[in-house]
Amino acid sequence: MTLFTAGDLTRTVAEAVGALREVADRDWSLPAAGLEWSCRDTAVHLTSDLTAFAAQLAGRADSWLPLTVGAAAEAAPDALIDLVEASGRLLAAAVFAADPQDRAWHRAGAAGADGFAAMGATELLLHAHDILHGLGRADWTGSAHTGALILDRLFPHAPRPASADAWGSLLAATGRADLPGLPRRRNWRWYGDPIRGAGVVLCEIGPSAAADLHTGGEGGFVWAEDGPPEGTRIAAGMLGLAREVGEYHPGWGPYAIIRAADRLAIGGIGFHGAPDPEGQAEIGYDLVPSARGRGHATDAVRALAARAFARPGLTALRAVVEEGNAPSHAVVRRAGFRRDGSEDGTVRYLLRRP
Repeated sequence: MTLFTAGDLTRTVAEAVGALREVADRDWSLPAAGLEWSCRDTAVHLTSDLTAFAAQLAGRADSWLPLTVGAAAEAAPDALIDLVEASGRLLAAAVFAADPQDRAWHRAGAAGADGFAAMGATELLLHAHDILHGLGRADWTGSAHTGALILDRLFPHAPRPASADAWGSLLAATGRADLPGLPRRRNWRWYGDPIRGAGVVLCEIGPSAAADLHTGGEGGFVWAEDGPPEGTRIAAGMLGLAREVGEYHPGWGPYAIIRAADRLAIGGIGFHGAPDPEGQAEIGYDLVPSARGRGHATDAVRALAARAFARPGLTALRAVVEEGNAPSHAVVRRAGFRRDGSEDGTVRYLLRRP
């Protein structure tokens, strides 16, 4: 995984702020491109996000801190840009000071310093784009190098066709542009802490993506030609039901399996719920037919199990496989599960905490 450093963020702050200063003499009450906010409101939002990221990381917060950041009503564009620059440098300082093991909560996944640095750079480049394009600078583009780092760190599920550079792919990943042959994204998100295997990446399917998948959508992913599989759509529907009855626990639901080689979604994997009173949780998975037989399922099960056992309280993982499903038996055995009984035409497997 490519790490995003304090130096990368500092260069991004300079790039975005330098571009914004070129339009400081324009009317910032105009709407930012593609947003309901004015350019002024977008700059205040950007300042708020960068400051909040710095506070989250510095405080190692395990929930979102109740921080409010604003700007004086009379603040001119130059002053707003100063705020953006100061908040970006504040985040860079927090990233530089953080220890490698420091982590903090974010709704896109708990992340360390590199994750918050990449998130801050994403906010800077995208909202600079929105403001500049809203003020008539439609020729401005962000750094393709930085865009590539962001895509590697936060958007492992976003396709990068050879016909598009990294900047264009980042705009497409965030619903701001189209890629050849692909519809514009209706819902999108980044992943502060994706689960990485040897050849796959697991991206959590949140409530909005689950609702879209369950009703026939793509869930914000670009799928292999024969996806999404039916089991993934069913799992997405179960997440919705769990949320309705108050049993949805982030991190203990479904994940999309992304093939690292081409960033296509090829299946789903996840938990049937949070660990029970004995500390056990059950997993399930499915792949599209075109992706089977290549070790992706085993890779995904191993990666998910490693992440699950990194959490406190989990004592064992369970899997239930139909008697005649030889490939699935092979997957769980290769992942370290051991047979633990059978009933009603199925075999139970168990993987205990290492």
